[in-house]
Amino acid sequence: MRIALFAVLVALVLPGCSVARNADRARPTEPPVPAGVPTVIAPPQASGLDGTAGAPGPQVCTTIAGDLTTRLSVPVTANPFAWNDGGLPALDLCTLLVEGRSVTVGVTALPRQPDALSRLLTGAGHISPLTELGPEAQITESRIVFITAEHAVRITPAGGIDQGRADGLDRAKAVTIAMAARDAVPAVLRNGRQTDATCQLSNSAAEKFMGAAAQLRRDYRVHGALTCIWGTYDATVSIVEAFDQTTIPESQRVPPPRNAPVGRPGYYLPEDGELVFRLGRRVVRVTALTTPPREVSLDALTAIVDQMMPLFLR
Repeated sequence: MRIALFAVLVALVLPGCSVARNADRARPTEPPVPAGVPTVIAPPQASGLDGTAGAPGPQVCTTIAGDLTTRLSVPVTANPFAWNDGGLPALDLCTLLVEGRSVTVGVTALPRQPDALSRLLTGAGHISPLTELGPEAQITESRIVFITAEHAVRITPAGGIDQGRADGLDRAKAVTIAMAARDAVPAVLRNGRQTDATCQLSNSAAEKFMGAAAQLRRDYRVHGALTCIWGTYDATVSIVEAFDQTTIPESQRVPPPRNAPVGRPGYYLPEDGELVFRLGRRVVRVTALTTPPREVSLDALTAIVDQMMPLFLR
């Protein structure tokens, strides 16, 4: 009987002792929330990049606008500047206005790779061959893609192709524009390196993230605001500055983005591979994309922009 009573007392006391011994230990840390990997194919760009601002110089749209006016028998004009979307593959873009309807023409800034067209067709809808533009050309309800001069080209009417929308184009007009672009691209291809000295401050950090020397550089200013882009076939890094942007649209997402300890305010969006923050009259976006997608940490994005922070703090 005494032995049994002792055993019961031990059973009751020992758990309490265990709790007492562990009470002063540090609580186990909660596992970090997985950052995930970016799901976008091109980072956000500075507002107003529709060809009314951007980089000067020869581009497809200004080259073909006059000829298209004759071929389509409707007014065709071109916005005078070009820009780069910093995607994978990165595209040099320009804008045509066909009777006031916007058509974006994109040419890969680097020579085509075997999967270039498949990347450009992501999310494009039903895909059909377009033999008029070559054995690899494809058409969907939203775009035309093809190869010319060893570069991939994408034609994107704002309202789609044969969709019956006021800002769209019928198939015949879209194909005519694509043919004109095919003929013009070889003469207006841009050099792979377009650099601004300010962007060089972050060059080593960008290349460290990409794991290779940049094969592509696209640096330019839009109304004084700086854009820096570094690229390889499998990674793109960009820093895009905008002046006097009254809001940060990313802050309105549901669920809300994670706060970042940069700027006032600052946000980290791992699903976009993006860090966005405000410093005075500037909003700065730092993005990094890879294929295949890999996690882009806040530390990695901060390291890329760190050397340029004194510029943004002025």
